[in-house]
Amino acid sequence: MKGILKKWLNHSDLGERLHDEEEWIREVDALYVLLSNYYGTDKLVLKASKLEALKLMRSDELVERVAGLRKIVTDDPTDQEIPKMKEVPQLLDEIEEQIAELIARRSVEERLERVVSAKIQERHEDYVKEIKVQVLQETSGPENAQTLKKLAVLEKMNTVFLKSSASDILRPQTVEEIVGQESAVQSLLAKLATPYPQHILIYGPPGVGKTSAARVALETVKNHPHSPFAKEAPFIEVDGTTLRWDPRDVTNPLLGSVHDPIYQGSKHDLADTGIPEPKMGLVSEAHGGILFIDEIGDMDPLLLNKLLKVLEDKRVSFDSSYYDPNDPQVPLWIKKLFNEGAPADFVLVGATTRDPAELNPALRSRCSEVFFVPLEPRDVQHIIRQAGQKLGVALENDVPEIISEYVIEGRKANSILTDAYGLARYRSLDQEEVRVTSTEVYEVLRSARLTPYVFRKGSHGFEIGRILGLGVSGFLGSVLEIEAIVFEGRDGKGAVRFNETAGSMARDAVFNATAVIRELTGEDLRNYDVHVNIVGGAKIDGPSAGLATTLAIYSALKKLPLRQDVAVTGEISIQGKVKPVGGICEKIFGAKQAEVRKVLIPFENLADVPQSMQGIEVVAVSTIEDAIKQAF
Repeated sequence: MKGILKKWLNHSDLGERLHDEEEWIREVDALYVLLSNYYGTDKLVLKASKLEALKLMRSDELVERVAGLRKIVTDDPTDQEIPKMKEVPQLLDEIEEQIAELIARRSVEERLERVVSAKIQERHEDYVKEIKVQVLQETSGPENAQTLKKLAVLEKMNTVFLKSSASDILRPQTVEEIVGQESAVQSLLAKLATPYPQHILIYGPPGVGKTSAARVALETVKNHPHSPFAKEAPFIEVDGTTLRWDPRDVTNPLLGSVHDPIYQGSKHDLADTGIPEPKMGLVSEAHGGILFIDEIGDMDPLLLNKLLKVLEDKRVSFDSSYYDPNDPQVPLWIKKLFNEGAPADFVLVGATTRDPAELNPALRSRCSEVFFVPLEPRDVQHIIRQAGQKLGVALENDVPEIISEYVIEGRKANSILTDAYGLARYRSLDQEEVRVTSTEVYEVLRSARLTPYVFRKGSHGFEIGRILGLGVSGFLGSVLEIEAIVFEGRDGKGAVRFNETAGSMARDAVFNATAVIRELTGEDLRNYDVHVNIVGGAKIDGPSAGLATTLAIYSALKKLPLRQDVAVTGEISIQGKVKPVGGICEKIFGAKQAEVRKVLIPFENLADVPQSMQGIEVVAVSTIEDAIKQAF
């Protein structure tokens, strides 16, 4: 640029210096012309005025004009020094260099502006084309005769409505409608109606109201002053057995996943630019509320471990090899999800029909546990009467009692009543009022191939060699009929026989019983043939039939009749001590359903008896002698 200035000033040599004053004056004039061309005459005068250089610029003195040039070029209003004549050549060289830089910078800026303008014009034309295509699509649209016909069919379908299903009508809407679970519901509410709600696992047999209790509990605690749940807190319900996911995290409806561009399908707005799209899952939908997972014990173990991580972090993180944090085309919401994750602060409520020991220990350690109990006959009867009121149907007096003999689940009881109601309605088309009688109920029971739930019931009599034992399967207790018979005259060649289908635990219980009886009576059972039978061939998974087996053999040996309204449970040791067993609560409920009046349990299990238990006598025994006093 300096060379161009030299040429413009008619210099033949770039390094040549002008030494006389006239040539300096011509060079100064030329430099002012360059500045005038660069800034424009008006702007140059305005700039000189602001810098207090206008007087210097119009001076007749060479040094003053040079000082004015220096002020304008350096843009320094504080420069008041007037150079000496001998300094003029050097100053002119410096000023010329600075003017050259200004002109070069202006040239680059103009070139960049031309490039930018061209790009803007190009983008503008593309944008106009997109708008035109969009307008064409909006004006013409995708509709044709076939699509419009299908739309009309859908709109017509939307005008047809059936009544609500019976299950929707009969579903409990308040805490008071949850029958037979007062203690469990109170515990559930106490764990939620607090500033620090806990994750909860609900155990219990099917059909006793676990899901309904969780749903109405959330609605109830929303009104509690110390509850963290807002009025709009969601209740997200999902079945753990149906939760499927892709280990590659292509799909994960529970936790969320990332749809990479090759999986986005018609979402061309992101796919065309290669931007991955995060999809939030159910844990984010439940943010601020409850995520209810039914049958949580059947979840995929790996997916459950991922869920536990979310419970700890209260967020779900996303990752994708397609994500570029420096890409300016990535929308802010996608950047936020990748950088911070999706919020997932919720209370987990899991329900299961499995035994607690079968669940993941890590899950149990993070959750408080609530146990729902099996429904008693009076609970089922209450549910039937409550359902009859909701359906607006009159019930014959014995209908609730009949249904309670065949089912122990509230949901199944409602189903039977609904079927009987439908049958009664079908038969009384001309009548406004519908009345369900035992006739309709028995027809429904026969059609469903149902049999009474309780086969063995306690009685007021006495029998030799027969006693009621107690077993448990899952969360349901049952009554086992154990019988024994003893034949004399074998002289050391006797044998003890029992049905092998009862299992190895039953065999061990029989052998322990023979040792206890020999210690108790002095009789050697090798002198007898002893037959022990578990009626029905029930398999015994634990040692809880030991006490019942011992009492049955003792009764048969001594010909002493046993009470038939007493049921017993407990392991018998060879020293005659009654050892603790599991499932006490369920076994007592099973005994109540069988109309047993008294239950003998190990003394060490006394703390396991529910405080709310009524209608049955529970006696704790420590030895076989204690049990004999109660059973005979």
